[in-house]
Amino acid sequence: MSIHDIIEGKKQWRAHQARVKALPPDYRIVYKEMQKYLFKVGPVSLTDGPLLPGIVDFFEEGVAAGKGVVELIGTDVAAFCDDLIKDSPTYADAYQESLRGESGATGK
Repeated sequence: MSIHDIIEGKKQWRAHQARVKALPPDYRIVYKEMQKYLFKVGPVSLTDGPLLPGIVDFFEEGVAAGKGVVELIGTDVAAFCDDLIKDSPTYADAYQESLRGESGATGK
C-alpha cells in the first residue's frame, strides 16, 4: 500500500464521516451502534467495501422519505446487521478456520 493509497483512503473515510454527521441525530446514533457492532463481528472487507457507505445511502433515502430509523431497520440493530453480513466471510470465521487448521496440524 502506497502513501497515495493511504491518503486517498483517509479522504474517503472523512467524506463518509461527513455524510454520517449530516444525518439526523436518531439516525446517527443507530449508525454508530451499527458501526460498532460491525467492527466487532463484521466482514473482512468492511473498511474498504461498500457496506458502510451503503448503510449511509439507505439512511439518507429514509430521511428523504420522512421515515424514522426504527421504521427502516426495526428495533434489533444486531439482527439487522447480522442479516446484512450473513453471506460475507467475517473475522470470526477466519479465526475459527485458523483454529481448525491448527488443531488438524497437531492431530497428525
